[in-house]
Amino acid sequence: MTETGQPLFRDDEALLREAIRLARARMLAGRGGPFGAVVARGGIIVAKGWNRVTTGLDPSAHAEIVAIRRACRRLGTFHLEGCVLYSSCEPCPMCLSAAYWARLDRLTWAASREDAAAGGFDDARIYREVALPAGERSLPSTQMLREEGASVFVDWLAKSDRVQY
Repeated sequence: MTETGQPLFRDDEALLREAIRLARARMLAGRGGPFGAVVARGGIIVAKGWNRVTTGLDPSAHAEIVAIRRACRRLGTFHLEGCVLYSSCEPCPMCLSAAYWARLDRLTWAASREDAAAGGFDDARIYREVALPAGERSLPSTQMLREEGASVFVDWLAKSDRVQY
């Protein structure tokens, strides 16, 4: 069993070590921050990702997001049922959300968010902010044109060829 009480599968350690190896190798090569991720199905790697925030000038290009995007393209789907995400570090709120949206079976990580904070990557503020009502968050937010925006969902529900996700 792992620290979180999840069963440890035979390939988990090897796949997690690959995510850690990617994090270190790409970071040392100057290709991004110290984060790596692997998506696997049945113990076979489907896709790899590493942090590309600074190299891709994309604040959403975290290792997990990159790996999930690549896995979806490779498998030709937007759902990753049957797949496991291995991350060199506990995912930030954005990456954790992406893991849920991708419908991954499991998530396994190495370093904790506290380890990341000690390395200069502190997501604690975001975790706190997400739990607050919109009006109490530090990012000024305003809701406008609600009825117009909500009408799009009425049209969505009426669309006979919609693809649920």
